[in-house]
Amino acid sequence: MSTPRTIAALDVGSFKICCFIAESRGAGQVRVTGMSHQASAGIRQGMVVDMEAAQQAISSAVHSAEKMAGTQVHEMVVSLTGGQPESQVVRREMNIGGGSIRDMDVRRLLQDCRGMAALNDRTLIHAVPVGYSIDGSPLTPDPRGMHGQTLGVRMTVVSAADSAVRNLLNCIARCHLETRDLVVSPYAAGLAALVEDERDLGTTIVEMGAGTTSLAVFYEGAAIHTDVIPIGGRHVTNDISQGLHTRIDHAERLKTLYGNAIRSASDESEMIDVVQIGEDPDASPHQIPRSHLSGIIAPRIEETLELVRQRLDKSGVAGLAGQRVVLTGGGAQMPGLRELAGQILDKQVRIGRPLRISGLAEATGGPGFATCAGLLMFAIDDRGEARAAQAHKPQQNVGLIGRLGGWFRENF
Repeated sequence: MSTPRTIAALDVGSFKICCFIAESRGAGQVRVTGMSHQASAGIRQGMVVDMEAAQQAISSAVHSAEKMAGTQVHEMVVSLTGGQPESQVVRREMNIGGGSIRDMDVRRLLQDCRGMAALNDRTLIHAVPVGYSIDGSPLTPDPRGMHGQTLGVRMTVVSAADSAVRNLLNCIARCHLETRDLVVSPYAAGLAALVEDERDLGTTIVEMGAGTTSLAVFYEGAAIHTDVIPIGGRHVTNDISQGLHTRIDHAERLKTLYGNAIRSASDESEMIDVVQIGEDPDASPHQIPRSHLSGIIAPRIEETLELVRQRLDKSGVAGLAGQRVVLTGGGAQMPGLRELAGQILDKQVRIGRPLRISGLAEATGGPGFATCAGLLMFAIDDRGEARAAQAHKPQQNVGLIGRLGGWFRENF
């Protein structure tokens, strides 16, 4: 047996903050040894809006997971939802002179392609090679050892707003933790919840969080497109709070206990209690038919799914997205959502849960924890990303000797 390696994941969401600590023994074997999740604070739509509150919530979640795992961690793979992540496809081709393709050739091509991405005050998050071509041939996942005159690559580049990334990194650094990698949420969820055939044949993963709904299209084993919609489960809760004149916490409880994405005729006869704002605690609660609650929830869910469909249609990869949609995130647990998504998106829909990871408790094995589980999968296999190892660390000034040393490390 190989020596186990400790890896840690931190999912920073608008509703909850989740930390998984696991052991990896190679060959994709991951066993969770410590886990913690708690209510989020200082995070809105995936972005840090209160540094102090977010720092305390993150520190608390990590400390609880460390206590359960019986170990201390210093670096994390962290999810990113805020900062409006955007993806673009970049292609690059170079002449290799007809010899055998070496690791050095592949690395140089990837770095050249990465440098072509138009960032414009944005931070590079992912640079995922989708496939390579030799002398214009169909894409191959690994060209090393083959012969040809030209080597080309198609790469998916994902970037996010500098300010959102820096605030998140600074917040984690204030917790005395190092960010090993940032991973956009739907990409991580796809690594955890999709089976190999779904990633190869074309599938859209839709991560339904509290502050945002994000999506990623997988094809031929790689993420070829990502997008985010600034609407999530918290907006449904706010609609309920305003529509029924009740507190946010009670609206969240009503959504969890009685919410349904599809209206039903039987809802007319079922009555539910609503504690309205400002009422005397001893007064009898106001009663409404359950259909009233469904009438508030359904339009917002329909709007969100319509936006997902529109974004897919405009993405340019709709033809590769296949006929399969996998829903993850806490919002995916709402009854009726799967059926409604199937109607609006006109695709086969299933609810995604973490796969290929052992040690998860029943409470942490649902769709709401797919992103955190996927971060662990990314930690053991970054799928050939073409990013510098220090991409998410402060850049230091280096002299000529340092730059020469870096060039030799890259090319020899």
